[in-house]
Amino acid sequence: MALGEFDLIRRFFTRQPVRHAGTALGVGDDCALLRCEAGGALAVTVDTLVSGVHFLPEVEPDSLGHKALAVSLSDLAAMGAEPRWATLALTLPEVDADWLEAFARGLFALAERHGVEIIGGDTTRGPLSITLQAMGWVPEGRALCRSGARPGDGIYVSGPIGSAGLGLKQRLGQTDLQDAAALARLERPEPRVALGFQLRGLASACIDVSDGLAADLGHILAASGVGAALDCAALPLTDGVARYIAATGDWAMPWHAGDDYELCFTVSEDKRDELARRLAGTGLAAFPIGRIEAEPGLRLLKEGRLIDLNPSGYEHFSHA
Repeated sequence: MALGEFDLIRRFFTRQPVRHAGTALGVGDDCALLRCEAGGALAVTVDTLVSGVHFLPEVEPDSLGHKALAVSLSDLAAMGAEPRWATLALTLPEVDADWLEAFARGLFALAERHGVEIIGGDTTRGPLSITLQAMGWVPEGRALCRSGARPGDGIYVSGPIGSAGLGLKQRLGQTDLQDAAALARLERPEPRVALGFQLRGLASACIDVSDGLAADLGHILAASGVGAALDCAALPLTDGVARYIAATGDWAMPWHAGDDYELCFTVSEDKRDELARRLAGTGLAAFPIGRIEAEPGLRLLKEGRLIDLNPSGYEHFSHA
């Protein structure tokens, strides 16, 4: 028996254990109703994933459900926000119950882990496209922004860079190197929500690495009116990415490839010890890769030479 739109919603997208006290009305009406508590701000972000643009058609649906939420949670993490709610707009070429079951399983597994309640959305027919809006709460004056970096601040990343780029090259047949961990980083990224909490009141600026480290750090530099000097040897890499660079000489790939969803952030020198104290014993990481400078531009120390690093990454419509 064919599933209609509302049967589809009831069957696959209303089974969830997460319920927030601030949810006055969730799935099932024209709008959701939320009670926003005093003493903070609602952080809101939205991302669209389009088949053939953001993911390959053959990606497993449970991984796609995970990633659809993960990319928006990564935005909340970059603001230091606590995830609360999400809405989902799903465009499908056809109703495939097995595909939807797996997609919902991946989506709700990550939602439950981070305390996210799905409170509404929309379904329609058309080329496969997923739009997810995530909302979170951040205490008054504690949100992390891109505009606070100052000369002398250290620049950090939360984990290895370039793994998702290597995973994409594998999927596209652009490398013979096989690395299962890189494929996992591409298709099932882990948003650094817990680190975002720890960086409140500590990081002077923060962004998530979605379009490439050079490009996203470039957004911090532009918003803060500063420049940066980076150390190529300090960039954390997985063994797979290191092997790829050794085999190809493509040292620039980790700086420009996207989809890592690590955090890039800056911390003033006088708060460096506090950063170490906060992260001790948490399993969270902060790798120093450079320093903010007053002179505009992005410079990279590589093998004893300073070279200008083009702050480029993935950009929609750049070839339009």
